[in-house]
Amino acid sequence: MSEDKKEMVSKLTEEAIEETKYKAGLEAVKNIFWVIGEDPTREGLVDTPKRFVKALGEWFKGYKEDPKEILATSFSEVGGYDELVMLRKIPFESHCEHHITPIIGTATIAYLPDRGAVGVSKLARVLDCYAKRLQVQERLTAQIADAIEECVKPRGVAVIITATHQCMTTRGVHKAQSDMITSEMRGLFRSEASLRSEIMSLHLGG
Repeated sequence: MSEDKKEMVSKLTEEAIEETKYKAGLEAVKNIFWVIGEDPTREGLVDTPKRFVKALGEWFKGYKEDPKEILATSFSEVGGYDELVMLRKIPFESHCEHHITPIIGTATIAYLPDRGAVGVSKLARVLDCYAKRLQVQERLTAQIADAIEECVKPRGVAVIITATHQCMTTRGVHKAQSDMITSEMRGLFRSEASLRSEIMSLHLGG
């Protein structure tokens, strides 16, 4: 079989898989309606399965993204700058893997350049790459730090996340005013207490 035909078959297979997933998603939503006591044929719900499956594609698009590709391009022309690079108040939405309820918060991502730097938008994209998956906040924080440490190779990296978990604000203990803070410090941010204090202060500050 020629390479062109192999590519065509592969593409058709991928399309068939996606179509099967789509149909399975529609049925899953209809089953949820049945579980909660709703009528999936009711006018207001007829198109809801399609809308919900489409929304899933947005909420969980991170599974189709590669953080290494996002961070692959760096630049060295920074004029000798080797101090703190920080992006803070980055909004994100994720979903708790235990109840599939939203996790909504902000992140601070910082690093100390060594041989090069990455575009600032790449930091926000790496956050979304991991946030747009089923998550727990602790793992999300560590995964972002891992990716930057591996790909950018800075002298230090810090990730701090503050988020509200609707699995405990809208159900269960119903603690609506609570939020959760996690941090992951690597390199100089771990070994230097002054740097840890600085980055935490900047994250929490106005």
